[in-house]
Amino acid sequence: MDPTNWWQEIESEQLDLLKDVWIPVGTPGYAGFAKAQWREVLDGRFGPNNWRIQYIVRGKSVPFSEAIKEYEAAYRHFLRGNPALVRFLTAVCGNVYDDNITNVYDGSYEQPHTAMNHYQDISVRRVIAELADDPEWPDVVDTDVAPTNLTDLTDGQTHHLPRARGFRGDYLFQIRDPLSPGFCLNPAVVPVHDPALITSLPNREGWYHKEGCAHLSVEAFWQMSKVIEVRYARFLALGADRANPLRGL
Repeated sequence: MDPTNWWQEIESEQLDLLKDVWIPVGTPGYAGFAKAQWREVLDGRFGPNNWRIQYIVRGKSVPFSEAIKEYEAAYRHFLRGNPALVRFLTAVCGNVYDDNITNVYDGSYEQPHTAMNHYQDISVRRVIAELADDPEWPDVVDTDVAPTNLTDLTDGQTHHLPRARGFRGDYLFQIRDPLSPGFCLNPAVVPVHDPALITSLPNREGWYHKEGCAHLSVEAFWQMSKVIEVRYARFLALGADRANPLRGL
């Protein structure tokens, strides 16, 4: 029997039992602008409904909706522990963004419409909005979220954009690379809030391992916990290509 096609020797009804069995086949790491290309490659290889991105959180495979709660919790823990930074954000800034000023319009972590994902600005906006409702944070007050003129501290251009709730300043604060004004909120700088989420893979060095607190950051948790899972029956159908299921990513 050939180990690459042993599954063809059993009855189709027996093989059907494996259609709802999911297995991780690799850790893809950071996607960035390759998000659409990943989907194209994996759809072509496994079929649109036969693969998914999951996250290993405390030893359990969970969907995005559960894992992103940990990401946001890290920002909540970080900001609540840095009142001086909160005072700066709320007094000086009107909104925050990642790679594009249009990020300010996104309130959902689910972002199928964007070329790349941007979670850090959403987390910051959500946490500051929470503090605006918290009587223990009197310096953070409710604000009008109507569009206003905000000057981007990255390039000095002024844009008519919504003010984020709890922000009362006149500037846009970009949270990105070390040259961006908001690097202090970069997810490589923000520590992961729970030691149980700290991950490491010695043979991988992503950009997030070279900035901030490296493998102790929320970005390291996010990227290193990410796995591609595939229906086992579809994985078996790859034959000899099972040895390299994420080729091309």
